Formats: sequence, structure tokens, C-alpha cells
Amino acid sequence: MLSAKYNITMNKDLLDKLSEITPEEQDILSGRTEIDTRLYMSEESGKFDSALLLEQGRLITLRPHTRFVHFPRHTHNYVEMIYMCQGQTRHKINESEIILNEGEILLLSQNATQEIYPADIDDIAVNFIILPQFFDTTLQLMGEDKNQIRDFLIDCLRGEMSGTGYLLFKISDILPIQNLMENLIWSFISAQSNKRSINQLTMGLLFLQLANHTDNLYAGPGDERQQMMLTILRYIEQHYYDAELRVLADELHCDVSWLSREIKKQSGRTFTELLQDRCMEQACFLLRTTQLKVSEICQDVGYKNFSYFHRLFLARYGMTPKKYRDCK
Repeated sequence: MLSAKYNITMNKDLLDKLSEITPEEQDILSGRTEIDTRLYMSEESGKFDSALLLEQGRLITLRPHTRFVHFPRHTHNYVEMIYMCQGQTRHKINESEIILNEGEILLLSQNATQEIYPADIDDIAVNFIILPQFFDTTLQLMGEDKNQIRDFLIDCLRGEMSGTGYLLFKISDILPIQNLMENLIWSFISAQSNKRSINQLTMGLLFLQLANHTDNLYAGPGDERQQMMLTILRYIEQHYYDAELRVLADELHCDVSWLSREIKKQSGRTFTELLQDRCMEQACFLLRTTQLKVSEICQDVGYKNFSYFHRLFLARYGMTPKKYRDCK
């Protein structure tokens, strides 16, 4: 997927507001050499605790990232989303070191281990502290289409760790995502009505946009198998109507039999099953949103044999494509 290149910078008034020295940062500049763990960490769990960072009854909050200090290795009992407004920050997630650059998003599951190195005065980031149930609306907006981001959020809801436990989105040049992120930040720092509904809908739109740009999703250095699986899923996403394992193996410069076994090992599903999943999801989308004939949809998603497509659809959804369309 090709993206138009933009020189995108955050609104100056908003950036100035986020750049202000906080009381915690002033304490550090006055001589404190470590974070005040009482602000973040529960003694009982030893984790960064949402109860200390979220007002009672709230599912999400935003706080500027605290600069000038090292955050030692820790885990959270919440989902964290970090957006780099300006400059960069250096993180160690599990055993992988990453640089979060301006305009990029880092999403961490509850069980990921994180360490953050000191940021300078011009390195401006915001941290979203999020309870997993906040993503209920996001998942509803994303629908049933299977992708890495939706799977990640579902694992967060289950309290499980997906892959490396984090997703890194290198989307600094994608204007709709940058606009949505700026709107989301503005909503948190301004006093406006209906804030909760606005935040949930904006977050849902943000993740819909991110799902359209999985080619900008980074699995993390040192995790070659995870990166390979993302490449495989991107290939299926882009070529579901004519994908072939042999062609994919040639692109990855590997043996077809080895690749087939590796896909099954990493995903728990065969290449054919992953491909069928994507084709059926696309067929459902076309049934819901177009008036194309079922035979035309069959062709569009790569099936030349209509009877075979019909049997697969019936076995998967317990109804014919026509019945599925009528129910929707």
C-alpha cells in the first residue's frame, strides 16, 4: 500500500501545552535521581497500577510522559499506548530495544516488560493508560474482519500476551492517523462535553485506520519469525484473490515445504486455512456492503468454482451467502 508523504507537525498550542514542566519533572530537575514509585507502582503486585493512574470509574486517561529520568524494568496491569509528539524516546520491550520516533505509536499489552531511558526536554510524548474493556467499542467498529491489531486487542481483553507483547506503528506520514491522534489528545486536555463518547469513537476510528496500514506495523528487532508472519499476513491481505504458497516462498527465499510447516507452527493454521479466512471475510464484507451477485463475489475473492465456494461458506457460517446477505 502506497501512502502519500506529508510533512506533519502537531498544532503548536497543543505541543506547547504538552511541553510544560510538570511538578514531577520539576522534582527530578531539583535533584531526584529516580522515579517516585509511589506514583506508579502497587506494593502488592509490584506492577505499575492503573488504580494509581486512573480516577475511579474511568477506563482511560492521558498523561504526558515524564522526562529526564530512567524508568526501570516494569510491567503494567493495563494497556499502554504511547504517542511520540516530538523528538524520540528509547525503550526496551522484553529483550528488544526500539526507538519511538516523532509521529509513531507504541502499543503495549499488560504483560509486556518495559524499560524507558531518560528523555530530553524537547522529547514530547503522551501515555494513554487504558483498561482493556475500553476497547469494546473499538472492536465493535472493527467488525469481524481478522487482523493482527484486532487479535492483539482481544488478547489484551483476555489478559494474554500476543507475540512480542507490543505493536509499533511507523505511521508518521499518514495524515488521517495523525489527525485522529491529535484530536484524541485535544479531547483529553480540553474541557468538552460528551468526552467519553468522543474518545471511544475517535479511538475506534484510529484503530480502523491503523488496520488499513498494517504495512507500517513493525514486529520488533530480533523477532524474525514474528516479522515473517506479518509479511505472510500482509501478502494474504494484498493477494487473497490469487495468493499461492509457491509465490510467497519465492518472495521469502525459502523452501515451500519448510514455509508450510513454519506457518502452521507460528499461527496454528495452514496457509490454505489463513487464505480461506481472508477470502470468506472479504466475501462477507461484499455481501454486506454491495449488491454484487453472489457469483460475482465468488469470482472477486478468487474462487472459480461456485459450488466449492458455496459449500465452504455454508460450512463456515451455517447459512448460504444469500441467507447471510438477507440476515444483514
